Amino acid sequence: MKARDVAVQGVLAGVALVAAFFVWQREPSRAPGEVTVEDAQASALDRIRYDEETRFVELFRDPQDRDTIWVRLGNKPVKPGAEAGTTDGGVAQPGLTDAGTDAGSIAAASPTPVPPPRELRGNDVALKLFSRFAPLRAQRDLGVLDDKKLDEIGLAKTERGLTLVLDGTPKTFRIATPASGWGAPYLQRASDGHVFFLGPGLLPDLEAASSRLVDRRLHTFDVDGFDRVVISTGTTSRAFVASGKPPGAVQLSPVDAPGTPDDFARNWHDRLWRLTPVELLGRGEAPPGPAPTPAFRVEYQRGGKAVGELSMAKTPDGSWYARTEFTPGWARMGGGLELLAEDAAKLTAPR
Repeated sequence: MKARDVAVQGVLAGVALVAAFFVWQREPSRAPGEVTVEDAQASALDRIRYDEETRFVELFRDPQDRDTIWVRLGNKPVKPGAEAGTTDGGVAQPGLTDAGTDAGSIAAASPTPVPPPRELRGNDVALKLFSRFAPLRAQRDLGVLDDKKLDEIGLAKTERGLTLVLDGTPKTFRIATPASGWGAPYLQRASDGHVFFLGPGLLPDLEAASSRLVDRRLHTFDVDGFDRVVISTGTTSRAFVASGKPPGAVQLSPVDAPGTPDDFARNWHDRLWRLTPVELLGRGEAPPGPAPTPAFRVEYQRGGKAVGELSMAKTPDGSWYARTEFTPGWARMGGGLELLAEDAAKLTAPR
């Protein structure tokens, strides 16, 4: 290749690198007619809080890993005379009455303490949604509206709100409550009273945060992410060589007989692997009653190093809970796991 050709290619490569840099640095593209409600870089956004009358949702960055998003789901105190409900996050809203309580007793009833908020790890949807709030954009800027118009669009008496914390500074907004319970998401900026037509894309995920934004995985690795499984019950344990490829079941063979697959162990682990949580408890939250004692435990290894674990425990009320290296706390599982525990004891029994 001639020196001139090499020089030309070098110049072209340099131009391409410069162009790629400016494309990466430039502001994300916006839809035609979009307006900016709050101009900020995504890196400046620390927290999002969405408020309704009886509950709230917060999305915030992990202080140790800003690429990890946590979801906080909480209730607000029940107002006098208000009907108790249940939050989207699965945290029971305290009840005020039962079927035999009259109206006078309702008024005299003492308010029930609100359970603490529940903190859960956010999923990929939460991470993508978080980045869409900085900069915050809307479809139209409607300007400052009079009181009559604010009442018409549901902003006069709304208890819905949005707060963005940008570099430690909160930016607050009011969100309309349509008379019919659904409709256009109007947003009012608290700093100057401007009203915006937000568009339909941002709020639904916040409104259904527990089902859309929470990471419900027990592990981040798949069946090809480990080569050894150690099953323990009480003081006894047994190790198996593991081999598998998604989406199939893992083949398990005793370490002292690696060429002899154990179909009983394979079927047992496949049942365990396919379990999904019914309810995720938050970070630092414990199941009701005494601390659960694991009925059995499974450790996953790869190359002689631990990559994950699962502990399964039964509480005095008969509920089953699991905890892994990835879950923020215990996760309530479905019923009927007694057979799984019995088979774990058979697998680990002395040979």
